[in-house]
Amino acid sequence: MNIVVFGFGYTARRFAALRPEHRYSCTWREPLGASKPDGRGITAFPFAPGDGALRERIADAEIALVSIPPDALGDPTLRRFADELRAASKLRRVVYLSTIGVYGDAGGASIDETAHRAARSERGLQRIRAEDDWMRLCAEAPWRLSILRLAGIYGPGRNVIVKLRQGDARRIVKPGQVFNRIHVDDIGQMIDRLLTREAGGKAEAWNLADDEPAPPQDVIAFAAGLIGAAIPPEEPFEGAALSPMARSFYGDNKRVSNAKAKALLGFTPLYPTFREGLTALRDE
Repeated sequence: MNIVVFGFGYTARRFAALRPEHRYSCTWREPLGASKPDGRGITAFPFAPGDGALRERIADAEIALVSIPPDALGDPTLRRFADELRAASKLRRVVYLSTIGVYGDAGGASIDETAHRAARSERGLQRIRAEDDWMRLCAEAPWRLSILRLAGIYGPGRNVIVKLRQGDARRIVKPGQVFNRIHVDDIGQMIDRLLTREAGGKAEAWNLADDEPAPPQDVIAFAAGLIGAAIPPEEPFEGAALSPMARSFYGDNKRVSNAKAKALLGFTPLYPTFREGLTALRDE
């Protein structure tokens, strides 16, 4: 299967590692000190509309995976490659990685994909606009669109065990607050199901979170127990020294349902709660 990937970051790289049988054409922005993506079946291109080789790969792609976030000007992938995607005759599905941040705050209530997108932060509003722009393009293109609204991503190298070992973990306590999370390999599983099964309409949104939204301080305490580390002391949210971005995450409180993915795609989390996920990461 030919897959073009816009933004070969943490999640996309993990998916490619889990599914090496596909051919990947990936846009890649080299961070300082990083090495060029390599691996059998993986070819990297600059994120540039003028690159003729990349345009040829888009024309030959069956799947497009989009993991570049929007900015103040809109979605960068649409801004640069909308015409190529519209004309790609072999393309049958676009998977756009969005975020549950589009829902905003639900006061701790359980929500599904029918919930109103009520984001108040600029990041959330940019995501809503990007989702709408992708849906408009899908309406005039021959391919189908799957919008994955992702919870907080964790996995190898990016988890609270790493933070504990680095001494960066803090147990900020805001009564009633829960966060939703998803293991990166469960994102890969969901993408794979979307590529191999037909479910939903031409443009469909899917929530992707595990089965147990949980208070962040409980997750850190569990992780500390797993590795025999000292449990960081609780810090009341109101008095905690946090960056504006970190504080903004506590403004949204919701329990995101994954029932639709389970019912229509047969999705069963490999790591149904943070306990299974963190235990596996410790054992790795």
